[in-house]
Amino acid sequence: MIDVHPPHSAIHGIRDFLIHLLTITVGLLIALGLEGCVERAHHRHLVHEAEISLHTEIEDNSKAISSALAEVQKQQETIRHDVEVLRYIAANHKAPADAAMEITFRVHGLDDVAWETAQATSAVSYMSYATVQEYADIYSSQDKFTAAELQAVRDASVSVGPFIGSKKSDPDPAAGEADEIRHRLETLAGQLFYMQSLLESLQSQYAKFLSHHPA
Repeated sequence: MIDVHPPHSAIHGIRDFLIHLLTITVGLLIALGLEGCVERAHHRHLVHEAEISLHTEIEDNSKAISSALAEVQKQQETIRHDVEVLRYIAANHKAPADAAMEITFRVHGLDDVAWETAQATSAVSYMSYATVQEYADIYSSQDKFTAAELQAVRDASVSVGPFIGSKKSDPDPAAGEADEIRHRLETLAGQLFYMQSLLESLQSQYAKFLSHHPA
């Protein structure tokens, strides 16, 4: 808030009036300049803090990508094995000797707290367009992966349903049931392949960002 006070003494003539007007104008300009400097410094500090948090978050997510990729590839191998077992059951009406089926699924998730905070605090509004676009591209890819992972969780839940509560002594699924389960697993395999491609794309984006913005 800028206060403008009336003159302490009476104004005599046009000269005094102009001097007083000039004094007020200069004072206002100085005050506005100082206020602008303080505000700009605050914005720079806000952006600096946001960029540090974003860099740390992207770096942490980048480190998590390798294990996430390995896990998805392992899940794909498990599903391929299960599909072959189900094909055998459908064709031979019995499971192969010593066959075992397993469906495991672990949700990985990627952090986006720093990005959400940067938007909530309006820090992104003080960044350059190119900088915001760079962050937006990365977190948009993360959102796509999260959506694909949630869909895979739903597909896995449907696929694993017939096995819940089953025992080794239970009879093998009939040919029709084996085919139905196989189709569900093949859908899940396709979802996992999509997740893998998203993770590989993210891995490339993270590497590019970190090489352009070393800590």
